[in-house]
Amino acid sequence: QVQLVESGGGLVQAGGSLRLSCAASGRTLRIYTMGWFRQAPGKEREIVVDITWSTYTTYYADSVKGRFTISRDNAKNTVYLQMNSLKPEDTAVYYCAARVTGTVKYNYWGQGTQVTVSS
Repeated sequence: QVQLVESGGGLVQAGGSLRLSCAASGRTLRIYTMGWFRQAPGKEREIVVDITWSTYTTYYADSVKGRFTISRDNAKNTVYLQMNSLKPEDTAVYYCAARVTGTVKYNYWGQGTQVTVSS
């Protein structure tokens, strides 16, 4: 089992910045990929960014390229999502997720943290 705890959401004006954190615990050695997803009201959940644990390979959704940056702290088993130049359309609940080795879907999810960007 892997447990994920997110923090760092909040309310910010358009153009501002926020940093989200996701701390992983449990069987973290099994983690293959960690990612950030978001779900806005009335919309489906979408991937924002992910990072492959062993190679540091990242994937960014087109909508956040150049504005969001994922990083990791190995010692703390934590990933961060630095969000700059925020837009009202970035408003959503952001979820951290982990996929373990040998699986094709994200297996573990955090509780979600609300990000609200006012215009």
